[in-house]
Amino acid sequence: MTTFEYKGYDSSGRTQSGLIEAADPKDARKRLAARGILAETVQAAGPSTRRGGQRQKTFTADIRTMFYRELAALLGAGVAMVPALDVILQAPELKQVRTLLAAVRDAVREGSPLSAALANTARQVTAFEVAVMEVGERAGGMNEALARLAVFLEEQEKLREKLVTALIYPALVVALAVIIGGLVLVFLLPMAQRVFVEARMELPMLTRVILTGGRIFGVLLLLGAVATAVAWGEIRRRIRTKAAWRIRLDRRLFRLPLIGGGWQNLVSLRFVRVLELLLERGVGLMESVPLAGRASGSAWLEDCARRETAALGEGKPLVAVIRGIQPLHPSLAAWVQAGEAGGNLPELLDHAAQRYQQSWDRLATRGMMFLEVGLTMVVGLFVALIALAVLLPILQMNKGFHP
Repeated sequence: MTTFEYKGYDSSGRTQSGLIEAADPKDARKRLAARGILAETVQAAGPSTRRGGQRQKTFTADIRTMFYRELAALLGAGVAMVPALDVILQAPELKQVRTLLAAVRDAVREGSPLSAALANTARQVTAFEVAVMEVGERAGGMNEALARLAVFLEEQEKLREKLVTALIYPALVVALAVIIGGLVLVFLLPMAQRVFVEARMELPMLTRVILTGGRIFGVLLLLGAVATAVAWGEIRRRIRTKAAWRIRLDRRLFRLPLIGGGWQNLVSLRFVRVLELLLERGVGLMESVPLAGRASGSAWLEDCARRETAALGEGKPLVAVIRGIQPLHPSLAAWVQAGEAGGNLPELLDHAAQRYQQSWDRLATRGMMFLEVGLTMVVGLFVALIALAVLLPILQMNKGFHP
């Protein structure tokens, strides 16, 4: 059976829409006719389904968090996957993505794992989320994997909201400064230039530089916008199609000041959380290390973990393997060594993850502070230069009229 979304009219002429399960579109129309509904459109549920000419709302992070949390609760209560998805389809808070979830339910009912069904249906689901779900499917602890995924996404969403809130005021100031500066450069300074030309006086050096720079900057800004759009399209194409290019780009990300440190903490946190979950479930190291590498979201780390796993099979100890995975935080090897020596590796990995979480939060907060201060300083300098460019001609003109 396949889920179809329909739109039609009942016997009184009122518009009706919703979901119906049927073998094919023809069968769906027959079932709707039996209910007294004349179907206008019937199409298979999925991400491309449109409602009222508008594409459905995306599967955003907060909606995915809600979905993972509710599904984890149902699975933890002993409900099987397909019945659990049936229950979630009736949840009013997930009504806006019901069509998409119906397509996921159909794929799971036909034998696909949840990770593959979501990855094929909702493009907003990240590789990290898919990897964590695969871990739950492999380790037999899907409810725990989904619960941890929901917590992680919730923390990321809180950080994003904090960042957006912190940048609202600087962004408004920057926008206002750019608008006022643009009006001054386009209208006020050219008027002053014409007055000085008529009076056979020379504009101050700073004003001439600002006028010339404004014209050049406008052209460069237009060219830069076009070049950025083209470059971004090419980068996205290469990221999707070329693994070596993804790894090279990821390695450069680790070298960036401040950003590189934050990215290292984030991927180390993901790696440790997934490795801890796998080891708790009794999955062997030969499977756990590459799976945790995939779940990190780092192409370079994933490649290193895959290569080091081969050495693990040749008898290389885990602590040496961790040291060989260069993108990981240098302190992780010490945590692994202490855990292996004490026989409580999952517990020590949990402590390490808490440290990386604290470090990630601290770096993110510091980065937001630097960004806010930097934007404020740039805006202040820009406003000061524009003000001087306007005031200097006025002062010079007054001086010329009053020797």
